[in-house]
Amino acid sequence: MFDWDDLRHFLAVARHGSSTAAARAMHVDQSTVQRRRAGLARRIGQSLVERHATGYRLTAYGQALLPHAERVGQEMALLERFVQSSARELNGVIRLTCPEPIVMRISQSPLLERLAACHPGLHVEFVMSDHYVDLNKGEADVALRSGDTVDNLLVGRKIADSLWAVYGGRGYLALHGSPQSLQELAQHTWVGFDETMASHRATQWLRQVAPEARIVATSGSVLGTVHFAKANLGLATLPTALGDAEPDLVRVLGPVAELTRIWRMLTTRQLRRTPRVSAFFGFMAQELQTLRPILTG
Repeated sequence: MFDWDDLRHFLAVARHGSSTAAARAMHVDQSTVQRRRAGLARRIGQSLVERHATGYRLTAYGQALLPHAERVGQEMALLERFVQSSARELNGVIRLTCPEPIVMRISQSPLLERLAACHPGLHVEFVMSDHYVDLNKGEADVALRSGDTVDNLLVGRKIADSLWAVYGGRGYLALHGSPQSLQELAQHTWVGFDETMASHRATQWLRQVAPEARIVATSGSVLGTVHFAKANLGLATLPTALGDAEPDLVRVLGPVAELTRIWRMLTTRQLRRTPRVSAFFGFMAQELQTLRPILTG
């Protein structure tokens, strides 16, 4: 029944006593004030003001309506301040931790450009690590994390599957052939993770299926393992998103079911309630169709 614009023009006339003064206070022309006031009266079906030599006066109905309109005006002012405050809180940095290869793939995708268009005040700062950084200690705000998460203090959602497979360089496979079964894996040389990644599921899996396999080069990062495999030093277990994207590598086995885990987007319970992190989660949820290929290939 009511249009807030009509009601606020009526309030301006009541406060300032004339259409001219109301128009000046609202930074509009006088005809707009008159049109809006008349529109409200027409919708209600009652006369709200009457002209006098010194300006406008409220009718009896207008006087009765005024306190209700003023309460609406107060609530609208509170609403506007809330929206403005929320917009200010959406400004800031989201410190996003994820492995270095994912940083590269996100940067090459349209995700950051779309985030800037949707939330101009939010900016992503990457914390690159193949290890889990401690969100509860404030080392990052949000994590894109694959694998087993046992930290009950973190909250989040599944966003994709983490798939791994066995790859070999084309030059290596031309010389040594491609394994046709798990039993043949021990016959090949391997590149893998160093002692800093000893607990990684790929390291543990290789120890289980091919404990006698000879590892000729190790790295503390997935990208380092990719480089060793491309140099034809040996086979490697790699995320399919990376291995399939390398023309010099060939997938020879997998995805390996034992290495499949879940990609999650995680944060702390306290940060999840903040406007900037809540907005980031909402944006990423809307962009799952773009995000999933980045993570799984």
